[in-house]
Amino acid sequence: MMILRSSPPSPFGRKVKIAASLVGLHDEIEVVKTDTSDPDETLRTQNPLCKIPVLILEDGTIIFDSRVIVEYFDLRAGGNRLLPSESKARIKVLTDCALADGILDAALLLVYEKRFRPPETHSQKWLALQNEKVARGLAAFAAAPPGGRRDAAHIGLACALGYLDLRLGGTWRADCPSLVPWLDAFAAEVPAFEATRVRSDN
Repeated sequence: MMILRSSPPSPFGRKVKIAASLVGLHDEIEVVKTDTSDPDETLRTQNPLCKIPVLILEDGTIIFDSRVIVEYFDLRAGGNRLLPSESKARIKVLTDCALADGILDAALLLVYEKRFRPPETHSQKWLALQNEKVARGLAAFAAAPPGGRRDAAHIGLACALGYLDLRLGGTWRADCPSLVPWLDAFAAEVPAFEATRVRSDN
């Protein structure tokens, strides 16, 4: 049994869980809830960066971060499932994955700025910079959303939109309305998306 160290609200952990479900590995994984802010957390010995998700294989091999775990799942499932084998298509999917992760990185910085710094020390310039990254990333996806079979790029975008709903009020829905039916279709086709949803108070 593989062990996945994660936290329910983590969009990167959610991405990995959905990926596992899509390739039929969900039942081979035990999810262990992890608190990265706990100074006694053993995660620090498994990932020196103390970031989630972390996957521990049956033989004790440790894999991080989410991009590497998704690629591992693809290989373990035989390949060409979450990431295309053909080079041009693979690079396109990986580029879309990087864009989705970049949106999430910027969104997390927005959340952390407000969560860990008192209001009087918030940098409006910094917040604007991160908001602009999110807006540009979403605009790029709205112009050319991932199509075809569900793969790593679809998962990445869906988890980015889900996190924006969870932590930033879902304002993307008014800004990029064409992505709303895209996400609805993804959720309808991939039950793991709804199964991994958490409430905003978590």
